[in-house]
Amino acid sequence: MSKEIDKEILKTLAEKGLNTESFLEGLKSFKPLTYWDYIQTESLLNLQIQRSDLPDEMVFIVYHQINELLFKMILWELEQLANKKQLIAVFFSERLERISRYFDMLCSSFKIMKDGMELEQYMKFRKTLAPASGFQSAQYRKIEFACTELINLIDFRFRKTINRNTPFKHAFEHLYWQAAGKNHKTGEKSIMIKLFEEKYMEDFIDFMKKYNNKNIWSLFDNLPDKEKNNIDLVNSMRHLDHTVNIKWVMQHFNTASKYLDGANKVEKATGGSDWKKYMHPKYQRRTFFPKLWSVTELDNWGEQNLEGHEILSNFNDLKI
Repeated sequence: MSKEIDKEILKTLAEKGLNTESFLEGLKSFKPLTYWDYIQTESLLNLQIQRSDLPDEMVFIVYHQINELLFKMILWELEQLANKKQLIAVFFSERLERISRYFDMLCSSFKIMKDGMELEQYMKFRKTLAPASGFQSAQYRKIEFACTELINLIDFRFRKTINRNTPFKHAFEHLYWQAAGKNHKTGEKSIMIKLFEEKYMEDFIDFMKKYNNKNIWSLFDNLPDKEKNNIDLVNSMRHLDHTVNIKWVMQHFNTASKYLDGANKVEKATGGSDWKKYMHPKYQRRTFFPKLWSVTELDNWGEQNLEGHEILSNFNDLKI
């Protein structure tokens, strides 16, 4: 190592507020880093606790844990966008493409669930899981809050009664997924959603407030016109919206259908929700960025494959 490089390294360490003498002295007893220590392999591989003795339950557990790790990566990217001081279209688009790739991975991985478990085993071990449900993924709910304005996550039936002045707690009670956890006749919440809210509701309210003006749509809408009219950025947003709210949802829907409709009788989800109406995009017509889709595309949301319409060549049909 040359003296010039050596001095530059010492200068950098000093700028970080480190006592360079003590730091270098400490390196004498520094333990070489190993892969297993860095990745924490032992801890990671001891997080799978089965509730039955059925082998395919391990597939189910590991698969969902992988999903949660990918959700963590997505939230990591969303946080970078929210905290970027000078956001430009190129950086914005690159981060959205990263998030779409994570969701592409989630979409393709559903084959592990759909074709990787025996129906008989699944129908047995699932009975030990109630009232737990994938519905209770707090990270996925946060992804939704961080992607779009809150109004786009409100149950379609109540959107006219909610606005920006509506208290967050009231809006929370009218989120689209609340319908999946309530008795439609009595309005009583299921134990699944009661436990979910008991654990996360205050955290959700804080998160909703934090991203109220920092969600993906708000960040896009506040860009200068030159950046906002970047066709690559608009296409990245449309691709993400389609991937999350149609492609990924339908992969989940089709996988659930194989098991819940494939049994001798039609089964309810472990959380007790009306999973078909909750999952299928045609019912709630959830879109993160409705202004980036034409009227025709929105009218057919969830009814047909929009993949061929993801890429725009111009803005003729949109009102941004």
